[in-house]
Order: sequence, then C-alpha cells, then structure tokens
Amino acid sequence: MDNGELYLQDSCHLSNQYCPACNQLFAADLSSCPRCGATLSGAEETWRRDTTMLTAEGAGSDPPTTEIELDQLLLPGQTLDIYQCQKMLGRGGMGVVYLARNTSLQRLCALKLLSPRKVSREFDYVKRFENEGRAAAALVHPNVVTTHAIGRVDEFHFLEMEYVSGGSLQTEVDNEGAIGPIRSTSMAVGIANGLSMAHRLGIVHRDLKPDNVLVTPGGVPKIVDFGLAKRVMGDDLPSSNLAGTPYFMAPELFEGEQASPASDVYALGVCYYLMLTGKFPFEGESVSALMKSILTAEYTSVRRVNEEIPLDVAECVAMLLNRDPRQRPKDGAAASQLLQAVLGSARDLDNLIYDAFNGLPNIDWESDDEGGFRVHLKLRDERAQTVFVENSEHAAGDRLLMIYSICCEANPSFYEEALRLNAVVHHGGISIRDIGGRPYFVMIDTYPRATVSGEDIRRSAIELGMRADSIEFRLTGRDVN
Repeated sequence: MDNGELYLQDSCHLSNQYCPACNQLFAADLSSCPRCGATLSGAEETWRRDTTMLTAEGAGSDPPTTEIELDQLLLPGQTLDIYQCQKMLGRGGMGVVYLARNTSLQRLCALKLLSPRKVSREFDYVKRFENEGRAAAALVHPNVVTTHAIGRVDEFHFLEMEYVSGGSLQTEVDNEGAIGPIRSTSMAVGIANGLSMAHRLGIVHRDLKPDNVLVTPGGVPKIVDFGLAKRVMGDDLPSSNLAGTPYFMAPELFEGEQASPASDVYALGVCYYLMLTGKFPFEGESVSALMKSILTAEYTSVRRVNEEIPLDVAECVAMLLNRDPRQRPKDGAAASQLLQAVLGSARDLDNLIYDAFNGLPNIDWESDDEGGFRVHLKLRDERAQTVFVENSEHAAGDRLLMIYSICCEANPSFYEEALRLNAVVHHGGISIRDIGGRPYFVMIDTYPRATVSGEDIRRSAIELGMRADSIEFRLTGRDVN
C-alpha cells in the first residue's frame, strides 16, 4: 500500500461522527459523545463539527453533510496553483484545511478549501466563506490567525492563512484536563485581546470555542474561523437562524437575539470555565436539553470544582457567564481589562511580599489571619514601625492593594495639624481608619492589585513607615508602633 492509499484511508476515518454540541470526533458506532456525553437520536444525528446554525425542525432543506468526495481530496505533493499540499490538517462541514507551501513566497501556510460538493448544494455557502475571509483579513493582531489571501482556482474556493504549528486549545484541554488558574487566565487574556480588535472593527466572531483557538509552541493563543455557519435540524429550537456551537452559545441567542460582542464574551467565559475545570458549565444529553440548561440552570462554581482556584478568578467567571448580557463585560476590550486585573491578582500576595523584602536588613514580615501581612521596620534611633499590606474588598477587576502604617489615635486636637501635614506629604496620604473599633491616623497608599509589583510594595512600605513614624513623633512625641 503506497502513501497515497494510506492518506485516503485516513481521510475516510476522519469522516466519522462529530458531536453536535461540543464538536468531538468519534466513531460512528458510538451512541454518545466521549467528550461531553451528548447522545445522538433522530434528526440530531445530522449535526456535524463546524459551526451550527440552528433552525426549527422542518425548516429549510435537507440537512447538510460534511462528506467530501475522496477524489476531491488533494494528495501529499499535489499542487493547486501556487500551493503545494503537504498534508491534511483537518476537515469539517465547510471543507478541508491543508498544510501547504506557497511556492511563490516559499513559506508554509494553512490552505482552507471549500467542499465543492457543498458549494453546489447551498447557494449562500461561498458567500459565507468569502465573508469569513474578508472578516479575518481585516484583523491584524498577535492573537488572531492572519489571513493572507482569498481566491478561487478551478472549482476550489480557498483561504490562505498563517500556519500555526501548535495544536488547538481544545486539544490541550482534552489531553490535560484543567490547565490551572494562571495559565487559564493568561490564555483568556490573549483570546480577549484578539476579540477586542475584532469588536473594535465591528466584527462578531459568533463561534468562539477552544477548537477555534490555536496555540503556538510559545503558548500564544490565536483565534481562527470568523464567519462560518451551517444549518441543522432539531426539536424545540428557535425558529430564527442562530450561529454558534451550542455549548458556547449565550442564553440570549437561544431567545432569538442577535449575536453581539457580549455573546462572544459569554463564549469566552465558557472557554475560561473549561480551561479551569476541564468541564463545561452547562451540560445536556441532547442539544435541546443543553439549551434548557443554559437558559434556566445554575452552573457549579469553579471553586466547588477546585477549591484552590482564587476567589478573583471565580468572580471573573461569574461575570463572563452572567445570563444577562447587560451585566457582562460589554466587549472584548472590557473582558481583557477584567481578565488582566484578575491575572495580576492571581499571583499570591506572599510571593509579592517575598520579592519585596527578602534579603533586606532590618525588615521582617508575618502573615495575619485575614490574608494580609504585617511588615516590621527597624528605624533609626531604635524606633520601629509596622506597615500593613492587604487586599481591598472590591470586586475582581477593581481590587486594590492597600499599604498603610498607623501614626497614632485620631485625637480631634490633632486634626488641624494632620491636615497641614497632609498638604506637604509627597508619597501616600494621611487618613483616618477604624482599627479595633477605634479611629487612628494612618499613612496610606493604594495600587491596582493587578499591576502592583514587589518593587512598588517595597518602596511604598519603607516610605510610608518612615513618614508614619515621623508624624507619630510630631503629634505625640512617642514611639508606639
């Protein structure tokens, strides 16, 4: 058997069933999806891997097929115009993607070819394909797969795209399960950044999912596949056309609303949940059951799945998956801002404190029962001062790191002098803070939790401690702290 025959056999194997809800490829003789457990029955057996366009049962023509005639597949080494195909990277309802070499520019690329059979069956198929190409070509961003060219050779319509040698995000989750809060959040930030550029240009992805996020060998996520859609049949589905993959579709889409940047943000939330837990937030044995779950059920918090996931991360997931689109980040830019804040706060405070003070003479620190730290400074003339470092109680994305040091009790007789001192303080400020039920003057400074560094903490703590000690001595003549 030669290589060409082997290639054809592999191609036949790849034409097996795809799960209608999550897109997992599995053998035709299985009755349920090995990834998500969805069952196939009746009309739902017609659903395939590429983007799903839902219509009420009975609407439209016969269900589409993903099959592509084998004599229309290109063999390794075969040339199509300036493209020399090396191997097939994947296939689905829209067509086939090959690793190819652009012989004119002598570079590798991913060449997506439409299925000629589908072109002949669906009058708007080429238009949807061209829409994807134009939408993708308008996006030039490190987190979006670049589209280099769109065209037609003989009966083949094609897109030439950047070749990403890594696998998909879905493959990573399938192989490893949950990938941890830091990596998950970092990946979500990259995806949100790519969405941000798309939304800025008025482009809604409509089908964001881990299968449509490629990951470079360096760990950079890149979004692919803008504008693809197909029609399917199913019970209890909306009468108007909807695009997406059911597990990642926002609740409002099932209720007949148009896809929007907020629905892309919801899909990002599902991707984030999946990366954190290895599971989907909502499940169902059929697409109809899944839809009902998305519309009415409550998902299990990521912290119940894994208690080591930080609270900030869980709060962020809740914001992205909010059933009300008005309560979610409105677009990719807002989601990116939130996720970057969470990524910064996901770094443990004890690591920041270690970076700030490790190896410095005359400084010791200890943790307290509230998750903060007390930093003890030894100053000149045998004086000492304690600086407190703790997180604020703001919601994820708005959280601050508060650094403060107690001056003395807030005696009303000190108010005027304290205000005068506050006018000349260059770092931080004098404030009144209740400690143990009693008001105290404190020197305080705050930083965004997401971006604060060990150097910021060290500089601020030493400066605030020295100024608080100076104010304490000036107001009371004593050394209490």
